[in-house]
Amino acid sequence: MQSSLFIGATGMEAQRVNIDVISNNLANVNTSGFKRSRADFQELMYQTNQAAGSETAVGTEVPTGIQIGLGVEPASVQKIFQQGGLTLTDNPLDLAIEGDGFFQILLPDGETGYTRAGNFKLDSEGQIVNSEGNPMEPSITIPSNTLSITITSDGTVSALEAGNLTPTTVGQIELARFTNPGGLQAMGKNIFMPSGSSGSITTASPGSDGLGTVNQGFVEMSNVNIVEEMVNMIVSQRAYELNSKVVQTSDQMLQMANNIIR
Repeated sequence: MQSSLFIGATGMEAQRVNIDVISNNLANVNTSGFKRSRADFQELMYQTNQAAGSETAVGTEVPTGIQIGLGVEPASVQKIFQQGGLTLTDNPLDLAIEGDGFFQILLPDGETGYTRAGNFKLDSEGQIVNSEGNPMEPSITIPSNTLSITITSDGTVSALEAGNLTPTTVGQIELARFTNPGGLQAMGKNIFMPSGSSGSITTASPGSDGLGTVNQGFVEMSNVNIVEEMVNMIVSQRAYELNSKVVQTSDQMLQMANNIIR
């Protein structure tokens, strides 16, 4: 009977983790390029009181045995890299990837970060940067006398400068893709970093080597489904209540056993 107390506690802790994941998804429902997370769980070890196939006193075999599970634990929190909806902004520096791939960002420590958030801007030197001021990799600089910027689906960046009749190519956007994007490490601020399980990286122009294309004037929104998250929250809340009932019932049964001799 003591085991049920701890089993119920593992269930409550698992649902607490699940609620934390769901709340983070809902908090980022309007975050550009955000990818929702999903908590996965696994059962704990089993207590075997009688092994299946063991012989009985009369020489027969036990067909199923007796195994009692000892609860549940979080196994992983996985990022779901499903395409988010594209929102039209008509801002020439808003870019959305349709398909697989990540924009590359040069971080202050010299490392390269990866993001799906394409709400880019220009800094004081005309470089294309993200919201934190970190430049796109490879670096692209827009001339100061530019009248309009055109970015094609294959990532070619052209600028129409004052006094010119035709645009001039000023850079080429390159995207990156990973063998296992689910293995990327989320660093916050819409940045992902490679890990030992993210696999090999491939960089190429948009639309080649399995990479998606770039859409100018669009932003990829969060892929969080509010209705689905609300349903998951209700299910998790009810599961938490049920596990708390297990703890309460176990306590009541222990109290009854203690009162037998009174």
